[in-house]
Amino acid sequence: MISVGDNLPQANFSLLHEGKMTHPTTEELFSGKRVAVFAVPGAFTPTCSAAHLPGYVALADKLQAKGVDSIICLSVNDAFVMDAWGKAQNAEEIIMLADGNGDFAKAIGLEMDTQQFGGIRSQRYSMLVQDGVVAKLNVEEPGKFEVSDAQTLLDSL
Repeated sequence: MISVGDNLPQANFSLLHEGKMTHPTTEELFSGKRVAVFAVPGAFTPTCSAAHLPGYVALADKLQAKGVDSIICLSVNDAFVMDAWGKAQNAEEIIMLADGNGDFAKAIGLEMDTQQFGGIRSQRYSMLVQDGVVAKLNVEEPGKFEVSDAQTLLDSL
């Protein structure tokens, strides 16, 4: 599993931006930036929609005031689902990033097999990444939502 002090691995993601599909890389998203990342097991799922994403939407301005350049919501879903979920949650300040095959989740050792729920998904976590290096990492225990919320990350800045 990735740890504080590790470089993020090279990965390609999918992002629907202004109606067009793009494929930003790790380098494009994180190089020279201070980025708050939080990952969820699935878009439109109960805890993710009721608490996880809404917390980052509500605290986006405070995270940015603490020097965060961008906020990324990451999930093993496709870019169309992530875009629709972001619109449904009024997440204009959040980059709704798709890790479609779970390649990034696997590369950092934070994938999980949810079996009938949806197969390989990401574990729930948050991290602060500075210039591609993990500066803070908060990984949830299975089925929990206690340390990856926006307020916890904000309080650690």
